[in-house]
Amino acid sequence: MSNRGITRGRMFVGALVLLTAIITWAIATWLNPYGESSEAGTEYVKSTVAIVMRNGAIATLGLCALAAYLLFPTRRPQWPARDWAILGILALLVVSSLYRLVWLQTSVMN
Repeated sequence: MSNRGITRGRMFVGALVLLTAIITWAIATWLNPYGESSEAGTEYVKSTVAIVMRNGAIATLGLCALAAYLLFPTRRPQWPARDWAILGILALLVVSSLYRLVWLQTSVMN
């Protein structure tokens, strides 16, 4: 007897977590501590924006790890195109979040 409901539920929750990771990544990507439209006297906001970007990158990494765990069960379905697409999205999110963490540490936080 096969219990496919657990696998389908796991894939659904994994897709929701992946969507959450994409939204978190996008919000942190839209923030920029070096904006051209910064008014005089608002330089103190840059450190707050940098902290939000750092926390967004860390949250994106955690959500990507959880989504990868949920979306790749031990029994693989017979549709590798979906797997490659998910791996590409996860790789993009992870690499850009790691780059953001390194960039924030080297240029903004110092």
